[in-house]
Amino acid sequence: MAASLKPEEFDLMVTLGDVPRHHARTRPNQVALSFEGRDTTFAELDANSNRAVAALLAAGLKKGDRVCYFGKNSDHYFELLFAVMKAGAVIAPIGWRLSADEVAYIIDDAQSSLLFVGPECIECGEAAAAKSASRPQIIAMEAGAHAHPVYEAWRNAHPAEDKNIDVAPNDTALLLYTSGTTGRPKGVMLTSGNILRSRRALSEAKMGWNEWQEGEVSYCAMPIAHIGGTGWCLVGLINGVKNVVARDFNPMEALEVIPRERIAKMFMVPAALQFVIRMPRAREIDYSSLTHILYGASPMPVDLLRECMEVFGCQFVQQYGMTETTGTVTYLPPEDHDPKGNQRMRSAGLPMPGVEMAIFDAQGNRLGPNEIGEIATRSAANMKGYWRKDEATASTIDSQGWLRTGDAGYIDEDGYIYIQDRIKDMIITGGENVYPAEVENAVHGHPHVAEVAVIGVPDETWGESVKAIVVPKPGVTPDANDIIAFARSRIAHFKAPRSVDFLATPLPRSASGKILRRELREPFWVGKDRRVN
Repeated sequence: MAASLKPEEFDLMVTLGDVPRHHARTRPNQVALSFEGRDTTFAELDANSNRAVAALLAAGLKKGDRVCYFGKNSDHYFELLFAVMKAGAVIAPIGWRLSADEVAYIIDDAQSSLLFVGPECIECGEAAAAKSASRPQIIAMEAGAHAHPVYEAWRNAHPAEDKNIDVAPNDTALLLYTSGTTGRPKGVMLTSGNILRSRRALSEAKMGWNEWQEGEVSYCAMPIAHIGGTGWCLVGLINGVKNVVARDFNPMEALEVIPRERIAKMFMVPAALQFVIRMPRAREIDYSSLTHILYGASPMPVDLLRECMEVFGCQFVQQYGMTETTGTVTYLPPEDHDPKGNQRMRSAGLPMPGVEMAIFDAQGNRLGPNEIGEIATRSAANMKGYWRKDEATASTIDSQGWLRTGDAGYIDEDGYIYIQDRIKDMIITGGENVYPAEVENAVHGHPHVAEVAVIGVPDETWGESVKAIVVPKPGVTPDANDIIAFARSRIAHFKAPRSVDFLATPLPRSASGKILRRELREPFWVGKDRRVN
């Protein structure tokens, strides 16, 4: 089968608004989005987004204005996204799990006069709009027991004529708010150029895992308030393939969708993959259509990765990046994934085409191979900055264009990037630096361990000691000493847990799947002035 896009086609998509325009001309009848039985072709996506542009302008939207979306995943979200970008405005998706106060904060920070709300968020959205100083107009994405205008009727009251508003590649297009695990969330400004500039380079690089073939289908199940959700579906749309959008990630639904829709590629966080393979029917499903699973957003223990490779039987590609880098900046290719395990499977892989990676110490000196410091990256994908936070932007991106990730790690002699952990999560015990992800990787292989998080707790002798919080597998009686001994057989003794606590419930995670270690740490540090000892 021929590849869906030629490298020169990417030159015709200068801004994100050009994506539906281009594919409406070249593959009008190709299904772009499939959502709960509703299929939208690229021609329909282009026409409907044009109608929505006219509706936005009629509602008073001006170039550069911000529009908020509060809800779960939907095909209509992506239609609205393209409309906002064709209008030269900015869309800010809000995580549907947030409280009314948190939503109101984002509405006001984004200074949005329009709030599009999914059916599962109407009550919370109304409360947030009432609390906010902006008092945005609410447009409901679906009909229901409310008095708000409904998106389809609101959109269809206008013609499908393209307004052809002048939009530049460096104009802010997407405003993604960071998870806010510490303090208030910050809005990350991403441009069309951030998202599109690397696409031709990737196409020319001829990396098989990154190439899309005619007829392939993408599965979009990660939350759209995160780069792994919106960004992944945009990859499929840019490449002109069908994208099956799940309202929300559900492991049982995933097991049905993959064979029914003949899914070829999907991006999932490790926690989601673990939920899927733990389903009773996971090993009975036909995965023959799957060619690649891309995974990232949090570390994947090698033992879990090995199990996923065995169950799904396709190729795996690790992705490392962050919202501020428009997603992926490094990748671990399929050929470095070995079921028997190897050193490189513990890495985040190599820089993507056009991406530079470096390691810096606390004084800003660039470090050499195998020296641990802060990981930094420089590329066209680096964010424009933090919305209305110039000081935070300046502390993250230096004058040379290096974006400091906040991750600790090193680069080996072959250019592979190894992530030790978030710098703020580092444990200092007896003067030694211990990175929780490395310890979690060691503990996870124990046959009684389903999930594990490692934290530092106060210790009068060592300053901090390493504690593992373990969720046991069903039907087992785990032994703390046995788990500690198992970890000591795999890593240095000073890194291994000194104690193990057991949880009967899943570990607390953010919407993007990251373990909320701060929540787990907090009870052990009550009464302490600092969260280090």
